[in-house]
Amino acid sequence: MLEQLGDKVKQGLREWTERMVGPERRGRLKALARGDHEYGVDPFGFNLDYSLSALAPFVWLYRNYHRVEVSGIEKLPKGRMLLVSNHSGQLPMDGAMIGVSLLLEADPPRHVRSMVEKWVPTLPYVSTFMARVGQIVGTPENCRRLLESEEAILVFPEGTRGLGKLWPQRYQLQEFGLGFMRLALETNTPIVPVAVVGAEEQAPALMDLKPVARMLGFPSFPITVTGLPLPLPTKYHIYFGEPLRFTGRPDDEDSELDKKVRTVKTAIQTMLNQGLKERQGVFW
Repeated sequence: MLEQLGDKVKQGLREWTERMVGPERRGRLKALARGDHEYGVDPFGFNLDYSLSALAPFVWLYRNYHRVEVSGIEKLPKGRMLLVSNHSGQLPMDGAMIGVSLLLEADPPRHVRSMVEKWVPTLPYVSTFMARVGQIVGTPENCRRLLESEEAILVFPEGTRGLGKLWPQRYQLQEFGLGFMRLALETNTPIVPVAVVGAEEQAPALMDLKPVARMLGFPSFPITVTGLPLPLPTKYHIYFGEPLRFTGRPDDEDSELDKKVRTVKTAIQTMLNQGLKERQGVFW
């Protein structure tokens, strides 16, 4: 009984997805299917059919709620790439909207893998959902295997430092880790800087109750102006920069890697500053 109900829900969501994306993009998304997945999933648990069934609500958010506008997506290289973006908004809506943009706007469409924090798999139900839609724990080994398979990886080097930024810190990039640069050098992968304007205002945080966060095992426990971290209908602008290619050794001194990381960080901050200058308002 429950299995039949689940199948009906899945079918309904799949039909909603197909209506939302339209006939042209419907065929493009089906072309993403692979024949090398055993039991319908890849070694990391990704299931295309499940992912497309779950896509409809995010397409609705993309088109109707955040009304996303995309610039520079034609610059994306073919094959493997590391998309490196700013991070904010308490909930990772920015990652979801970047992912939808690659499915709907990129030519050809791409499925992007987001690197999630190690605590995410500890969450009931959420861990299974994240795996089925292609998101994985951001370990170097996972990233390396995916890049060697010519996948697109989305990385937020600010991590939870960016996601939980308080209102006064909006659009101020936090410290970047060096791990993504080591992986890019090791696998000869181009880095695409990405800037998201709009997510910083979706759930303005006034304070972070760290004692409560520690008690619950969360990285942060923000108090937002709405009382909940639910996103406001801010308008998103996503900017894709020119691919950056770096040379060097992945085991170089941190000081050498940091110079390269600062180049990526500067590219993102420059796009953020330009996007803020050009936008007319937070909600339009």
